Amino acid sequence: QVQLVESGGGLVQAGGSLRLSCAASGRTFSSAAMGWFRQAPGKEREFVAAINWSGDTTYYADSVKGRFTISRDNAKTTVYLQMNSLKPEDTAVYSCAAAGIMSVYAKRYDYWGQGTQVTVSS
Repeated sequence: QVQLVESGGGLVQAGGSLRLSCAASGRTFSSAAMGWFRQAPGKEREFVAAINWSGDTTYYADSVKGRFTISRDNAKTTVYLQMNSLKPEDTAVYSCAAAGIMSVYAKRYDYWGQGTQVTVSS
């Protein structure tokens, strides 16, 4: 069992930065792949980034590649999403999730956080 709690969302101007954190509880965190997904109003949930259990493999959606960075600290059981050069189209609720294997598909993730709102103003 893994419980996930996101933080770090907020309101930022276009071009700004935010760092999201996802704190995990549960002894299986260090062996879990982690992902970030987002959902904007009226849109389907979409994949943002993923990282494997050790942190040495990452994958990004094309829309955020070069702007966002996913990382993890297994000692702190926390995964991060550093978001730079934010755009209004990045506005969404961002959720972290845990899975056995890194994937871009939400259905492969077993545990989810409640989400944190990110709003980027133009």
